[in-house]
Amino acid sequence: MADHGRYDYSPIKGRPAYDWPDRRRLAVYVGLNLEHFAFGEGMGAELCPGGPPPDVLNYAWRDYGNRVGAWRLLDLFDQLALPASVLVNGSLYGYCPELLAAFRRRRDEFVGHGWTNAERQGPLSPSDEAALIAESTDIIARHEGEPPSGWLGPWISESRVTPDLLSERGYRYVLDWCMDDQPVWLRTRAGRLLAVPYPQELNDIPAIVGRRMGASDFADMIVDQFDEMLEQSREGPLVMGIALHAYIVGQPYRLRHLRRALAHIASRRDDIWLTTAGAISDHCHGLPEGVVP
Repeated sequence: MADHGRYDYSPIKGRPAYDWPDRRRLAVYVGLNLEHFAFGEGMGAELCPGGPPPDVLNYAWRDYGNRVGAWRLLDLFDQLALPASVLVNGSLYGYCPELLAAFRRRRDEFVGHGWTNAERQGPLSPSDEAALIAESTDIIARHEGEPPSGWLGPWISESRVTPDLLSERGYRYVLDWCMDDQPVWLRTRAGRLLAVPYPQELNDIPAIVGRRMGASDFADMIVDQFDEMLEQSREGPLVMGIALHAYIVGQPYRLRHLRRALAHIASRRDDIWLTTAGAISDHCHGLPEGVVP
């Protein structure tokens, strides 16, 4: 049977227990996807089935996220004093630099997220994929003063060598591997790469676009996930990520329900570690050998 060879099976029961900073056991981060799409071609989530290109309806719906939705989410994060891991398509630096500057002023984390979400990196040749990673990494480093330490592939697409290419480029963690509630080490040909949990359930694209879940239900899902994971974290450290896309939850009627859910989490900030994916990675890199599976 084919196997990825990146990690071994490890049940969450019986692993070494460790703490996050200040002896907290639940780490919570918001992953905000800021994405750019080609006009009239390529991939993209659809508000409704697209017509023949150019698909103005769906292109404009996605662009709402960068023009309006992300700015509303930025205000919400400020109101609740929430840090964010901002997952950035590199092409946004040329398209809407004002938006990225606003998150830079907040000192949020910038995470590599390819060049555009109109394409997948998985089908590329190794050399073309390495070039894509390099281009996306370099533009973030040029504007933010340092390269990103984490990566999420557009559409969570990987080739057989993606973890190797990321590790060789200096990345410390990846969000593509969504198989656990704790960080897990991946094997690569250039050493270890940390898989930080990123949600496919607590994610507005699969929930709202894929399963047609309502805004209130999605907010309830966030609250229920948080309350349950806070209880479970008594046994050991857990990571709760919340994956958001500005063109989806930045819509006003969804934003109102999201505010309720995030306010619920923020009200328990003394009991949890409100953080970024990069800070989670840094903490794990500093733990003794053998603690993280």
